[in-house]
Amino acid sequence: MTSKTERGRSRQKTASEIREALRTLRVQLSLLNNRVCSQLDLKDVDLDFFDLIDSEGPITPSALARRTGVHPATITGILDRLERGGWIARERDPEDRRAVRVAVVRERYGELMSLYSGMGRAMNKLLAGYSDAELAVIADFLHKTVDAGEHATDDLDAR
Repeated sequence: MTSKTERGRSRQKTASEIREALRTLRVQLSLLNNRVCSQLDLKDVDLDFFDLIDSEGPITPSALARRTGVHPATITGILDRLERGGWIARERDPEDRRAVRVAVVRERYGELMSLYSGMGRAMNKLLAGYSDAELAVIADFLHKTVDAGEHATDDLDAR
C-alpha cells in the first residue's frame, strides 16, 4: 500500500511530465510551422496571424491589434504581406462602411492544409487509439489549457 506522501510525489512527477510534454509539443509544433512557412514563403508570425484570422475573422485590424497586443503598424505590415501573398483579403465592414475587415482567402487554405496532412494523418491514427471517454478527458484538458494560456496572457497585459 502506498502512502499519502508517495502518492503526492507520484502526482507531482506526473504533473511535471505533462508540463514538460506540453513544452516539447510547443517546440515541435514550432519546428513544423517553420518548415511549412519556408515552403510557402511566409514568416512564422504571418502563419500565426493567418490562423488567428481564420479562427476569429473576418476581423478588423484594430481588433486584431487589441487581441494580440501587437502594435497597429506591425499589424499593417503583417497584413500587407499576407495580402500580397494572396492569403487574406481586405473588405469593407458591412456594419461600418468606414472600417475594413480582413478575411482568409479560402482558395489558398487547401495549399496550407496539404502541408499539414502528415500531421493530420498521425493525429487521426493517434486519436483512434483512445476511447470516447478518454477523448473527452483529453479535449477537456486541452480546452482548459487554452483557457489557462489566455488568462496568463491577460495577466501579462495587466502588468
